[in-house]
Amino acid sequence: MKPAEVKIQNIEKSYEGVKALHNISLDIQPGELFGFIGPDGAGKTTLFRIMASLLLPDAGKITVSGLDVVANYKELRHILGYMPGRFSLYPDLSVEENLRFFAGVHGTTIKQNYDLIKDIYQQIEPFKNRPAGKLSGGMKQKLALSCALIHKPALLLLDEPTTGVDAVSRQEFWNMLKHLKKEGITIVVSTPYMDEASLCDKVALMQKGQIMDIEKPAVIVEKFGYQLLSIKSNRMFALLHDLQQFEHSLSAYRFGDSIHYIPESPVKDFNILSYKLAERGHSEIVIKETQAVVEDCFILLMQQSEKAHGINS
Repeated sequence: MKPAEVKIQNIEKSYEGVKALHNISLDIQPGELFGFIGPDGAGKTTLFRIMASLLLPDAGKITVSGLDVVANYKELRHILGYMPGRFSLYPDLSVEENLRFFAGVHGTTIKQNYDLIKDIYQQIEPFKNRPAGKLSGGMKQKLALSCALIHKPALLLLDEPTTGVDAVSRQEFWNMLKHLKKEGITIVVSTPYMDEASLCDKVALMQKGQIMDIEKPAVIVEKFGYQLLSIKSNRMFALLHDLQQFEHSLSAYRFGDSIHYIPESPVKDFNILSYKLAERGHSEIVIKETQAVVEDCFILLMQQSEKAHGINS
C-alpha cells in the first residue's frame, strides 16, 4: 500500500459556541513524518478526530489519498491506523488477545504483518499473557502502536503518543517512528513537547485552534530573526519581571533554569545590560547569547499573535 497523502481544507469546528479550529488548511505529503506542535487546548485532538472520521467538522474538507473522511469513512478505516491520546485498548484482555482482536477487525492476522511490528512487539512479547491494563506506560504505548499498525496502514495518526511516559520511552518511541517511516507509511503525530518538533520532517505550530506557522523545524528556527539572550541572577523571579519592564524589551520568559530575553535590537555591550540589572538589586548576573530552538519560535509567534489580536479587537 502506498503512503497516504492528506489534504486539509478550511476545517472549522466549534463546541458550544467556542471555536476549537479556525480555518485549518495544509497538505501532508506521502511518506512524511508530520508533527502538530502545541499545548493543551490548541485543537490538536479535535483535528485528529476529524482526520480519523470520528468527528464531523462544521465546515471544510479532509481527504486521505483522495478519500473524503466523511463520505468515504468506511474505506478510509482500511488504510488508517489511529492511536488516541488516552490508552483505549481492552484492559482485561491480554497483550496478545488485544493484538489478535485488532488484526481480526481488519481482516488480517498477527503472522501476516508480523514483520512490520516485530521490532516493537518483541519488546512486550515476554508479557503477551499479561492483561493490557497492568502494563507500564511505555509498554501500553508499544502495544497501542502495534495494534494501530497490525493491518499495515497507509496513514498512521498518533495523538500525543509520548504524553505521560518517561524520557527513555519517549526516545525509543521516536526511534520506532523513524523506522516505520522507512516502511513507506505517512505518519502524523501531535505533541505538546516542543523538543520533539526537531524529530519531524515538517511541523505545524498550533495555538488556540489556529496554525501560526507550517515549515521544516530548521526553517522555523532560521526565521527567528532576533538576538536571544540567556540570563541568570540571584533573584530569578524578579529578573523575569525586570526584563519584561525594560523599555526596549520585546519578550522575556522562563526557559529551563534561566530567563530567555529578546531585545528589540541587538545588545552589543552586555555590561550595560548587567549594570541596569544591578541597579535593580541583582547580583551574580550571567548573560550569554544563545541559539533559538522551536520553543523560542513558538513563544514569539504566540506573543505576536496575541498582540495582533489585541490591536484588531
